[in-house]
Amino acid sequence: MVQNTLTEVIAAMNKIARLIEQKGLKKTFVAQQVGISKGSLSNIVSGKTKEPSLHVAIKLAKVLGTTVEDLWGNND
Repeated sequence: MVQNTLTEVIAAMNKIARLIEQKGLKKTFVAQQVGISKGSLSNIVSGKTKEPSLHVAIKLAKVLGTTVEDLWGNND
């Protein structure tokens, strides 16, 4: 993935957390569907992991019903 700015990382974190909440999903379920630990998902949501692997990003976007571009893309 392209190097993200701090603003883009924060926007992605907020969007992921909001989508999980809006869809009424449990983080444990999302993590299982993506194939990562709940801790890894928490690191993505909190910003500790700024750029997950492309494989994880694609699966996360699919589970949340959106695209990688929508989550981490430039939202200009």
